[in-house]
Amino acid sequence: MNNDISIAYFSMEIALESSIPTYAGGLGILAGDTLRSAADSGISMAGVTLLSRKGYFQQNLNEDGQQYEAPVIWPVDDYLLPAGARAVVELEDRQVSMRAWRYDIRDYNGHVVPVFLLDTDVEGNSDYDRSLTDNLYGGDDYYRLCQEIILGIGGIRILRSLGNVNINRYHMNEGHSSLLVFELIDELKQQPGDEKTTAELLEEVKRQCVFTTHTPVAAGHDRFPMSLASRLLKQCIPFKECSDNLCCNGELNLTHVALETSYYINGVAEKHRETSRKLFEGYDIESITNGIHAGTWVSSSMGALLDKTIKDWRADNASLRYAISIADDDIWQAHQHAKRELVEYVNKVCNASMDQAAMTIGFARRATMYKRPTLLFTDTARLASIAAHCGPLQLIYAGKAHPRDTDGKDLIREIFKLKNKLGDDIRLAYIPDYDMATGKLMTSGVDLWLNTPLPPMEASGTSGMKAAINGVPSLSILDGWWIEGCIEGVTGWAVSDAIEQATEADSISRSEADILYSKLENIIMPMYYHNRSAYIEIMRNAIAINGSFFNTERMISQYVTKAYFR
Repeated sequence: MNNDISIAYFSMEIALESSIPTYAGGLGILAGDTLRSAADSGISMAGVTLLSRKGYFQQNLNEDGQQYEAPVIWPVDDYLLPAGARAVVELEDRQVSMRAWRYDIRDYNGHVVPVFLLDTDVEGNSDYDRSLTDNLYGGDDYYRLCQEIILGIGGIRILRSLGNVNINRYHMNEGHSSLLVFELIDELKQQPGDEKTTAELLEEVKRQCVFTTHTPVAAGHDRFPMSLASRLLKQCIPFKECSDNLCCNGELNLTHVALETSYYINGVAEKHRETSRKLFEGYDIESITNGIHAGTWVSSSMGALLDKTIKDWRADNASLRYAISIADDDIWQAHQHAKRELVEYVNKVCNASMDQAAMTIGFARRATMYKRPTLLFTDTARLASIAAHCGPLQLIYAGKAHPRDTDGKDLIREIFKLKNKLGDDIRLAYIPDYDMATGKLMTSGVDLWLNTPLPPMEASGTSGMKAAINGVPSLSILDGWWIEGCIEGVTGWAVSDAIEQATEADSISRSEADILYSKLENIIMPMYYHNRSAYIEIMRNAIAINGSFFNTERMISQYVTKAYFR
């Protein structure tokens, strides 16, 4: 059936379509873009994830910016087909049945990369077990570890049920799926021949596994008490035999499991490699910088312009370098079309009275403290003065806070208060329920993309790449991918890191805000309003220089040569 698959790509979340809520944010978006480029490249790959029948959550915001969460019930049958596969996983003393649904990602020539979505809503399971594939990142530690057993161990069993017995590499996109190594060890133990030691089994599994880490802080990695792990995995013999090798400090750390059992490990940007090597000392961690699936994220108007001027760019993203010769008027008109779509949408959804002619800055991230969405508002009086002297300025924000992140929710409320404070001086809108469709509208329709994380917390970031393919420059902190993508005054602007002498967080933020304001006031807004050809030159460079490199076509080719078939 699918026994030609050579690469199995495991991810807790995968963004397939905007209306299929099997993703929460950047990790899932990257996973979807990776699989789309695998299809474009003709790679024999399959994706494995959870069904997430109730999604991550639907974000509702009241007039004060208070976030309320609701489940996202979606019609599975409308988007997916039954894969015809069943399997069972053991949780404590019980067996939990599971089935798989299938979604096919097709390239321009018809090559298919299937994605298998695991579902425990199966007759015969208890009500609780039927809910285990409902909520993405939901529930307590018990629920989460159950999900990760289903994804890792259950995912391997579903692939085998489908006839996939010749897989060469298992790519773990973050550590959520790393329990798959115990199933691979169990399979090796069942093979005829001399009995192998635990160390030999681990080494053989290691040659099959690839691990990509995305989280640059220790707190972001899933870990569970050994008491809980031993309880849920009590029937998993390889776990018992390998726990001394793969568990430490009285806990099951899924990132540690992945690090110990992967022959190729990578961070997602050059800076992130350095950060990860410090975080995980003793491991040989490489880097493959993230990208985006250019054809997915380009606006209809910019895509049509690129189709007209660079015939094969969708099949050869490197040819986007030829965008350097596209005429000013063509780029500007394509961008204005995308901006008009965004402005109309924001005015409809937020009743915001946005103006097509005003310079528009976009910011869309998960609402959490280290993303620092309020850095732009450090001095609202100065910001209003800049708008008064340089020209109209309007701001569009979006992003969800994790349901348990009270600080993140407070940030959204703070932005709503600032909206009222700024009034008509600077129009500000916050789009609710940020998703793929909204992300595409924003990254293609704003005039400037803003990113202000606290370094080195940004592993990579890809929203600025989506902006670049649409000719939208970035103004960003030098962290993640922007360290590689920023050519000052050519592809965008950096909120410079020349303030390292400051040691207090508040002092650092004030220094960065000062640089941000200075560049807006003295360079960016005067150029936008009074030297349009110079601004369009930077828009053009964003496509030709960054769009041609920071894409998943280049990224997947690096995985092929460095990790999959090395």
